[in-house]
Amino acid sequence: MTDMKKRNCMVSVIVPVYNKKEYLGACIDSILGQSYRNLELVLVDDASTDGSGEICDVYGDKDSRVKVIRQENGGPTSACVTGMREASGDYYMFVDSDDYIDGCMVEEMVKHLAYRPGEIVCCNHILEKKKKTLKMTAPVRPGVYEGEKLQKEVKDRLIGSEQRLIPMSRCMKLCERSVFAGNEKYYDMSIRMGDDFHLIYPALLNSTRIVAMEDAAYYHYRYVGDSIVHNYSPGMFDSIQAWYKAMGRIVEDKCAAEHKEKKADIEAALQREYCYMLMLVMKNELRAPGRGYAARIRDIFYKKEIRECILQTPLSVRERSNQLIYLGMQYPEKGLLRILRCIMKLHDRV
Repeated sequence: MTDMKKRNCMVSVIVPVYNKKEYLGACIDSILGQSYRNLELVLVDDASTDGSGEICDVYGDKDSRVKVIRQENGGPTSACVTGMREASGDYYMFVDSDDYIDGCMVEEMVKHLAYRPGEIVCCNHILEKKKKTLKMTAPVRPGVYEGEKLQKEVKDRLIGSEQRLIPMSRCMKLCERSVFAGNEKYYDMSIRMGDDFHLIYPALLNSTRIVAMEDAAYYHYRYVGDSIVHNYSPGMFDSIQAWYKAMGRIVEDKCAAEHKEKKADIEAALQREYCYMLMLVMKNELRAPGRGYAARIRDIFYKKEIRECILQTPLSVRERSNQLIYLGMQYPEKGLLRILRCIMKLHDRV
């Protein structure tokens, strides 16, 4: 690749769109207004019913850089995979349709590219809550990771901690397209919670170079009430079970098989990751409407296999709210659950 092409590589920004009419315009404007101009915007309308598809068409008609693709409703992972299939760029970036990005984000991330196969550049983000904004910084030390340093300091530590070294969100990353090659077999389109894991975790394991930018909080993540992360989802427990099975396949293929001497450590890390995901199940059930939430929680967390997993998997839990959730997972008694439910309601109002 010549120096001129390096400085002006094509970036495909992929946006899965489903019923986010209220926020979609701001999202699209933030992408088309980037200081870096050699980009295309791939809008994948996942069978929206609220007029979001029509907004996509308006932008597609007035800007030649916009591709609008429609598909039957398949969920966010399906939309992202469709977007990658239709994308023309050398690098992919994902933005959720209810979020937005700073005008310099693409340009600043491109500056850190070495223009090599398998590289990923990571930035940080701003959490936009109802009454405040929070700068969120990933635990990974800023710098460039390659070779043995990449394996030991990043890949071996991606899962199994309360705060992930690198967030498993598809967003906040600029990815050379080849990191996704061969990962299609891990994508489970039915999973709605943790679906980013199956897209990004194997991509990170495929990478040959990762750059963690310092500060660089360019991505604005809206804490939207109807998001599956923040609103009650009746099928979350089943989704997490499916997530765990899919993660087992990824770990076996890409970690345990290639690093047999680390197999026990890798499997233990996955077990811890599963327990941390069960915290999301607890939070989800505490958000459930009606009075049956306690019975559902007890039914889940008194299942023999779940209870054994929680009691036999030591976790390091530092965040105070998570410490209470963890206590509820270990001892899901009605009195404690009532207290936790009140805390969750207060937390969601902030």
